Amino acid sequence: MNYQVDNNGFYGEYGGAYIPEILYQTVNSLREQYLPIIESEAFKQEFHELLRDYVGRPSPLYFARRMSERYGCQLYLKREDLNHTGAHKINNALGQILIARHMGKTRIIAETGAGQHGVATATACALMNMPCTVYMGAVDIERQRPNVERMRMLGAKVESVESGNMTLKDATSEAIRDWCSHPADTFYIIGSTVGPHPYPDLVARLQSVISEEIRWQLKEKIGRDYPDYLMACVGGGSNAAGTVYHYLDDESVGIILAEAGGLGIDTDKTAASMEVGTTGILHGSRIKLMQTEDGQIVEPYSISAGLDYPGTGPLHCHLYASKRAQVVAVNDVEALAAAYELTRTEGIIPALESAHVLGALPKMQFRPEDVVVLTVSGRGDKDLDTYLRFLRKAGK
Repeated sequence: MNYQVDNNGFYGEYGGAYIPEILYQTVNSLREQYLPIIESEAFKQEFHELLRDYVGRPSPLYFARRMSERYGCQLYLKREDLNHTGAHKINNALGQILIARHMGKTRIIAETGAGQHGVATATACALMNMPCTVYMGAVDIERQRPNVERMRMLGAKVESVESGNMTLKDATSEAIRDWCSHPADTFYIIGSTVGPHPYPDLVARLQSVISEEIRWQLKEKIGRDYPDYLMACVGGGSNAAGTVYHYLDDESVGIILAEAGGLGIDTDKTAASMEVGTTGILHGSRIKLMQTEDGQIVEPYSISAGLDYPGTGPLHCHLYASKRAQVVAVNDVEALAAAYELTRTEGIIPALESAHVLGALPKMQFRPEDVVVLTVSGRGDKDLDTYLRFLRKAGK
């Protein structure tokens, strides 16, 4: 089984580039140029210098001793929460803005849900002295207010999106409309492994620094460069893609992905698109998504703004369909409880997105000798209001 993207931008039956004619030249130009650019020595040198000296990479691979005892395995946490801006998103934002500069683009747009990609893009734009507009759903603006203010402080214009359920899907749609209106000078920095080809592959390659580091860090710590299991949360799928990238073809390494169950996959308040979705086209890509029989998008729900999306990137859909990955739906309460468990067991406050993959741990059956690497994709500062409401409600 091949788990890599093919020449037409497909992972199995998922992927492709379903785009309006006005964007064809722009997307095709990126498709033709992205590999030559990122494989050039000039790009590699500048990108890796920024990751080292600006982002603070490599991010630590931390042995979580007490959590290991609790779940009967050797649990290592890949600490993407310790990156500059507080999440894995900065890896991709810096890489894409370098590509934009190589292509002569002068204006940057982005979408964001939890705000971490928006903050990362605004940070990269401030660094590179480029104008930045970030589209964000009105609901997410309210529940992620600290990140909104960070983006504005960095000089970005934050556009509130009032359509649909005013979350990530709708922010992405508005960003694409902007792109259609300004294709010549604008570069759209997509934050996850979604959208038309080549974005899913491009984002995965830029985030693959995560699994590249895991390989040598494990070798250093345990004498071998592979784990028994990799675990990551998945909405659009960028941190998960980066976590598994260098292990895709090594089927001795298990892959466990946690998606947002919301109030339960048997309710209409969920974002577990791989569990409950069907195949369709959204934002330029053929993926599994939540839709009615006649193809109308079903609005997703998750307590986590970063996972509140009605579909999942084509790589992950292929991993699910081919049974390369095990996908677990984790509901709101399970994620919140898992966040408090990590906080009080290891002294690490995770983002709500990361809390979902932590919430998958009780659903697993590991052996004491199993080496498990779980990616903590972001830190929990932005979610403190939600955590505190849960704490008060639980009376703890």
